[in-house]
Amino acid sequence: MTHRSAKDPAPVLALRDVSKSFGAVRALRDVSLDLFPGEVHALAGENGAGKSTLIKTFAGVHRPDAGQLLLDGEPATFHGPADARDAGIAVIYQEPTLFPDLSIAENIFMGRQPRRSCRRIDHRATRTATAALMHRLGVALDPDRPARGLSIADQQIVEIAKALSFDARVLIMDEPTAALTGSEVARLFGVVRALREQGAAVLFISHRLEEIFRVCERVTTLRDGALIASEPLAGMTEEDLVRRMVGRDLDELYPKQEVEAGAVALSVRRLTREGVFTDVSFDVRRGEIVGMAGLVGAGRTEVARAVFGVDRWDAGEVEVAGRALVNGAPSTAMAAGLALVPEDRRAQGLVMGMSIERNIGLTGLRATRRAGLMDRGAERSRSLDWALRLQVKYARIADAVSTLSGGNQQKVLFGRWLMTGPRILVLVEPTRGMDVGAKSDVIRLVTELAADGASILIVSSEPETILALSHRVLVARRGHIVREFAGAMISKNTLMEAVQ
Repeated sequence: MTHRSAKDPAPVLALRDVSKSFGAVRALRDVSLDLFPGEVHALAGENGAGKSTLIKTFAGVHRPDAGQLLLDGEPATFHGPADARDAGIAVIYQEPTLFPDLSIAENIFMGRQPRRSCRRIDHRATRTATAALMHRLGVALDPDRPARGLSIADQQIVEIAKALSFDARVLIMDEPTAALTGSEVARLFGVVRALREQGAAVLFISHRLEEIFRVCERVTTLRDGALIASEPLAGMTEEDLVRRMVGRDLDELYPKQEVEAGAVALSVRRLTREGVFTDVSFDVRRGEIVGMAGLVGAGRTEVARAVFGVDRWDAGEVEVAGRALVNGAPSTAMAAGLALVPEDRRAQGLVMGMSIERNIGLTGLRATRRAGLMDRGAERSRSLDWALRLQVKYARIADAVSTLSGGNQQKVLFGRWLMTGPRILVLVEPTRGMDVGAKSDVIRLVTELAADGASILIVSSEPETILALSHRVLVARRGHIVREFAGAMISKNTLMEAVQ
C-alpha cells in the first residue's frame, strides 16, 4: 500500500488484501491497490502475475474470495460488469468491439439515445453530445462517421468517449497501445493526460516499460499473484522495475553473446519494390544476428517479406549461399533453408482455432506421412518434442493455440519453423506485445540459434529487442537503408537519432 500525505485526496477505488483462486491456482494473494483521482497508475507484471484477474475484479467480472473492494472509501460488491459500469468504472481493451455499421455517435449512445416527443430518437442531440465528448478528449472525429474502417486507435477513442458518457471516474486501459503506431500512441497519451487533468483515475497496463515511465506517476508491481511494491515512479529506472517484475536484473534476462561471423549466408543486392523500398543491399553471415530498425512506414517489414518471397520485387536479387532465389516464391525460399516468422502471429502465422500440436506440425506434414496418410502419432511426437525444447507453457498439447499467452504463441510459431531445420531465420516483430519474461525467453532462444550457426535477420520497432540481440544494426528510413551500426556503436541514443 502506498503512503501518501494526509492532504492528498482519498482513493476513488481501492483493493484491500484481496485474494482470488481458480481451483488450485492462486491468481491474487493479499493484494492492495489504491487508485486516486487525477492520477495515472501503472500495473506491471509478467503474464500470469495476476494483472488480468485484478482488472476483472475491478470490472465486476470476478468477486474476491477474501478482502474488500472499496468505492469512495466504502465497501462495495459488484455482481457483474453492469454494476461496475454504473459505479463509474470502465475498461478499455486493446481490441475494441464496436458495431461496424453504426455511426460513432450511435455506438457511444447505443440503447440510451436522447429522445424527442413520441419517443423518437433525437439524432441532433446525439451528435451534439458526441461532438462535446470528442472536444473534451481533444480529438476531431466526425460523430456521423461509420465505425467500419476506423483505425484501432480511433476505435479506442470511441470506447473512451463511451465510458465518459457513462460518467466514468475510473478508466482501466489494458494494453491500449499494442496495435498503435507512434503517432497514434502520442495522441492516446494526450487523451490520457486530458483525462487525468479532468480528475479521472486511470489504471494503465502495458508491456512497454518506456510507456509506463512516459505517462504514469505511480506503479504497482505484481509477481505470481502477490504484491511486490506500489510506489512512485520518480527516481526509478526501467532496470529497477524489471527487477521487481521478474526478480532478476536486465543483464540476466537479455544476455548478449559475441560471435565470430562465418561466411555470407544471405545476400540482398539492390532490392527495389516501386514505391515501397529502393536499392536495399545487405549481407547476413553464419552465426550473425542483423537487426533492422526504423519507424512505421520505413519499409522494414516489406523488405523482410520480399526476401522470403511473400511479396515480389521489381529489381535486384536475393542469394542464399551464392544461389539466387526465385522472385516471389516462398516455397523456393523454404527449400533453400529460409524461415519467416511474420509480424502478426494471429492473422499471418497461427491457425487460432487449431490445436497447439497441429500448429507446430504444419511445416512437417510431409515428414509425418505414411503411405500417403498422416501419421498422427508421429506428428504429436514431433510437436511435443519442440514444445518441450521451447518450454511452451500449456495445459494440454491438444488445446487450441488461442488458449496460450502471446509469448507462448510466439514459441509455437518458432517451433513450427525450427522443425524445418532452417539455416536463415527472418523474424518480424518477434517480441511485440510480450512481457519481460517472455521476451527474455525469445531473446535467449534466438541467441542460442545464432550460436549454433543460424543466420538471423530481425525486424523490430522495439529498441530493447534490437539492442539485446543484434551484432549489426541497419537503419531504414523512407524505403532506404541509411545507416549501419556495429559493436560499441549500437546504443539506444544512436538508434533513436538515426531512425528520425
